[in-house]
Amino acid sequence: MQTMKPATAGGPYKVPRQHDSWRSITLAVAMHAVLLLFLWVGVSWQNNQPVEVQAEIWDMKVQDAAPPAPPAEPAPQPEPEPEVVKPPPPAPKVEAPPVPKEDPEIALQRIKKKKLEEEKAEKLEQARLKKEADEKQAKLDAKKKAEQQAKEEKEKEKAEQEAKEKAQAEKDKKKAAAEKLAKEKADKAAKEKAFAAEMSRITGAAAKGTTGTAAQSTGGRTDGGYSAAIRSKIKSNLVYGEQDDSLSATYLITQLPSGEVIGIRKVKSSGSIAYDNAIENAINKSSPLPKKKDGTVERDLELIFKPKEMH
Repeated sequence: MQTMKPATAGGPYKVPRQHDSWRSITLAVAMHAVLLLFLWVGVSWQNNQPVEVQAEIWDMKVQDAAPPAPPAEPAPQPEPEPEVVKPPPPAPKVEAPPVPKEDPEIALQRIKKKKLEEEKAEKLEQARLKKEADEKQAKLDAKKKAEQQAKEEKEKEKAEQEAKEKAQAEKDKKKAAAEKLAKEKADKAAKEKAFAAEMSRITGAAAKGTTGTAAQSTGGRTDGGYSAAIRSKIKSNLVYGEQDDSLSATYLITQLPSGEVIGIRKVKSSGSIAYDNAIENAINKSSPLPKKKDGTVERDLELIFKPKEMH
C-alpha cells in the first residue's frame, strides 16, 4: 500500500491510485464462501439430532401419599396504574372539493330563470299593492257616498221641516188675517149699530124742535170749517216726503156720531201707491175726526186730497 504524498505548496491534492482492488475482491468472495459453509453445517446438525423420550414408572405398592403442600400465598398484586385517557385524535382536515366550473349555457339559463322569477314576484307585489289601493279607495268612496247621502237626507229633512213650518206660519197668518177681518167686521157692525142708535137719538131730538135738521141732511152741503178742520187733522198725521202737485186721491170716510172712523174706501187713486197709503194711514191716525160746531158729524164724508193742499 502506498503512502499518500502531501500536496505541494500551491498544487492540487491528488488521490493515489489503488493497485490491490483484485486482491480485495478475492478476499471478500472467500469470506462469503466460508459463511455459507458454516450455515449449511449448522442446519444439517440440527436435523440429525436424536429425539429424547421420557417415561414414568409407577410402583404397584400402595404408598402413603405425602401431605399436600400448603397453597402458596398469592403475591400481592401491584395497584393498577390509573388509566391515562388519551385525547381523541384531531379530526382529519377535510379539504373542500374543488368547485366545478359551471357551463356558460347553464349559467345563462339560470340567470334568465332567476330574472323571470324576480319579474314575476315584482308583478305579484304590484298587483297586491294595486288591490290594496283599490280596496282603500273603494272604502273611501263608500264613506264619502254615505256621508253625502246623510248630508242630503239631513238637508231634505231640514227643507221639509222649514216647508212645514212655513206652511204652518202661512196657515197661522191666514187664520190671524181671518180673525182680524172677522173682528173688524164685528167692530164695524157694532159701530154701525151704535151709529144707528145715535142717529135715532139725534132724529128723535130733532123732532122735538132741536137743531137736528142739519144732522139729518147727508147731501152735498157741508160746513166749510168742518171740512177744513178734518183736513187739518189728517194733514198733521200725514207722512209723505215727495212733492208732486199732479197727484190727487179721493176717499170716502164713514164715521160714528162720535167722530170715530169705522170705514175708509178709496174712490179714486192718485196713481201713486205710496201717496195713497200715506193718506189712508193719516186718516186712521186722525180718528176720531173733528165735529161740526153744533156737535154733529157727517156719517159719510167724501174728501179729495192733493199734495199742495196737504202742505
